[in-house]
Amino acid sequence: MNLRDQLLEILQASEKPLSVDQLTERLQLASTDDFKELIRTLNALEEEGAIGRTRTNRYGTLATLGQVAGIISIHQRGFGFLSVEGEAEDVFLPPDQLKDVYHGDTILVKKREDNRGKTEGILLKVLKRGLSEFVGTYTLPSGRLDQFAFIEPDDKRINFWPVVNPDKSLGAVDGHKVVVRITKYPDGRFAGACDVVRIIGHKNDPGVDILSIVYKHGIPTEFPEDVIAQANAVPDEADEKDFIGRVDLRDETIFTIDGEDAKDLDDAVHVKKLDNGNYELGVHIADVSHYVKEGSPLDVEAFERGTSVYLVDRVIPMLPHRLSNGICSLNPHVNRLTLSCVMEISPQNGKVVRHDLFPSVIKTTERMTYTNVREIIERDDEETLKKYEPFIGEFDLMAELAEVLRKRRNSRGAINFDFAEAKVVVNEEGKPADIVLRPRSVAEKLIEEFMLAANETVAEHFHKMDVPFIYRVHDNPKPDKLDFFFDFVANFGVHIERIKGQTVEPKTLQKILKAIDGEPEEPVISTIMLRSMQQAKYDDVSLGHFGLATDFYTHFTSPIRRYPDLIVHRLMRTYVFNNDLSEKTIAKYEDRLGAIAEQASKRERRSVDAERETQALKKAEYMEAHLGEEFDGVVAGVTNFGMFIELPNTIEGLVRLQSMDDYYHFDESQLMLLGERTKRQFRIGDAVRVKVDAVNLDERTIDFTVVGMPKREQSSRRQPTTIKAKGGRPKKDEKDRRGGRGRDDKKKRGKPGRPGKPGKPGEKPKRDGEKSSQGRSALDLKKKDKHKRKGDAKRGAKKRR
Repeated sequence: MNLRDQLLEILQASEKPLSVDQLTERLQLASTDDFKELIRTLNALEEEGAIGRTRTNRYGTLATLGQVAGIISIHQRGFGFLSVEGEAEDVFLPPDQLKDVYHGDTILVKKREDNRGKTEGILLKVLKRGLSEFVGTYTLPSGRLDQFAFIEPDDKRINFWPVVNPDKSLGAVDGHKVVVRITKYPDGRFAGACDVVRIIGHKNDPGVDILSIVYKHGIPTEFPEDVIAQANAVPDEADEKDFIGRVDLRDETIFTIDGEDAKDLDDAVHVKKLDNGNYELGVHIADVSHYVKEGSPLDVEAFERGTSVYLVDRVIPMLPHRLSNGICSLNPHVNRLTLSCVMEISPQNGKVVRHDLFPSVIKTTERMTYTNVREIIERDDEETLKKYEPFIGEFDLMAELAEVLRKRRNSRGAINFDFAEAKVVVNEEGKPADIVLRPRSVAEKLIEEFMLAANETVAEHFHKMDVPFIYRVHDNPKPDKLDFFFDFVANFGVHIERIKGQTVEPKTLQKILKAIDGEPEEPVISTIMLRSMQQAKYDDVSLGHFGLATDFYTHFTSPIRRYPDLIVHRLMRTYVFNNDLSEKTIAKYEDRLGAIAEQASKRERRSVDAERETQALKKAEYMEAHLGEEFDGVVAGVTNFGMFIELPNTIEGLVRLQSMDDYYHFDESQLMLLGERTKRQFRIGDAVRVKVDAVNLDERTIDFTVVGMPKREQSSRRQPTTIKAKGGRPKKDEKDRRGGRGRDDKKKRGKPGRPGKPGKPGEKPKRDGEKSSQGRSALDLKKKDKHKRKGDAKRGAKKRR
């Protein structure tokens, strides 16, 4: 080992900090040069936050010294939270610890308990500045050209306004939105300095507000030249030579079902009833991996972007439009390459009794929209029914199967939130013209069930193959958040019998939603329940999905707009179609998938943040035109500084305590404000009437004042409800708590596809209650088509699971 590794090993093994002399002795260093190298290495490790040093110049691991290093997120009000890799809880830092610290910095802190017994951090040092570029407004004091220009940051967590270096303005003028690069941080006497690296446009120009948010989050808007060149080299139509080795499903009745304005159609479905009474569900996904090869410029750029970003007035795609809207999109009546997951499903319990994964070629029968599918299933529009009369039976069968699948999910405890989702309608100048609620009809729910079934089936297949894979995981809620939630719902007469701090199964939360279904408090309890749960993410360990109540889940169905789905397709091609289960391949993906999952999760969060900010901006802009007007709303949140009111169109604003008619006390346990003099109560879920008092577009905030006192609807439940919680399964230190392997066991992995596993070539897994299909299914088409593939014995002449 080199000196760095030796030092880390010694310090990790020591229970207490060690002096330089002790380290010299343990390393058996003799020469002066060796001693100098030791000091240099210790300084380097300390600078990067790998080790710490005491006041008596003794060195140890951060854990030994009670220290942690991480990235600080600073709130507008001055305090911050330190995110530490590998630790579930962030460390709170009060404002007095953040005087020379800026949002995004990597810092080293020492943990301590405050006078309330809560953990907070004491700043030791800034290890690394996190911010190099940001978006802001080029500002000239009093508009005078002979003065230095400052940059006012769009992100209010950036608490300094750097001066623009005079010869580095790119010709920006007062009011321009610009991207700047920091050349000098503030030092107590100087405000800091920066160079303008891009002019976005004037802050009043149409579309500049959204572009500023895009650049603020670091989302690339243009593709590099080599990516565009590769995309342009892709043909407009599928090449027939690429049909070799694929199951030909062009004669099947297959539909895409999407929104009216969708252009990247990456999933198509078919459903039929087999002679044995079972359903056959085929989910056919665009084979993006055929065109985006591993390591190519397209692949590198897709990895960097991670996902397509859907904003109010534009889409920033993961792949160039030539692919996303062209050859990869499953447009109607044209040949398209796909990967298919065909499932045979029992009508009795919705269980997948048999499935197959294979490459295919399809030609979709029709491009359907959610609206016309809903109109067909609900018999709601005569013109639509007449137009699609030959296919009415197909869609009725789809609705029938979707209901079977939904009942299965509900029976195992899946948690179904049904929140209203708003769409901001903008005019040609980018101004919000209206805010409408997106419908979630039987058609949307139908496709959702089919995609969930395919994603679960694919995840279970590869989990049982015991090969490196990428999963979509959703961990159990943290016990302290569940405790708070259960205490909260008790205020509404829903009592949970459980051991404090015990994990629970999803079914318990599902029972709560059922108990308050249709009650006035339903939206409130649903919102607080959602806030008590953890975020879903990508992982290379199969940890299951709490919200869906399933042990196995992945993302397979949207490779045009999500990089993890593209990786799943690539792994499917490698392991199943090409039967490449070599040690070299397994080792390669073991090394890479963890980083891919982490990158995909980060890019997903970036996309969500940008989408939420653009929504908040346009909602604030919409309400600016309604200043002074009154609206009915509901109390959606209560804090120690006011309460948030949500309008029926999902717009949310704040009623500040100082604007209210009394001095109100905040009761955290009941999430309630209580008037000291009037004894009036404001609780989450109360109906109130408010007036639009102020709008701040820079901060994306709306201020309301209460003009109508709360109206509390009476619950129709006469008696309190008691729910007995069922204990959940404990987590096992980053290992698959459902029978698989954790990261620490990867090198011990057995040979993929060993006997009894579905990955063994040529072996069909047998399942309880499995019946053979007597109808002409896509599974049978695959077998029949196999005999046509003499020229591709490796990929086409082997049975696949």
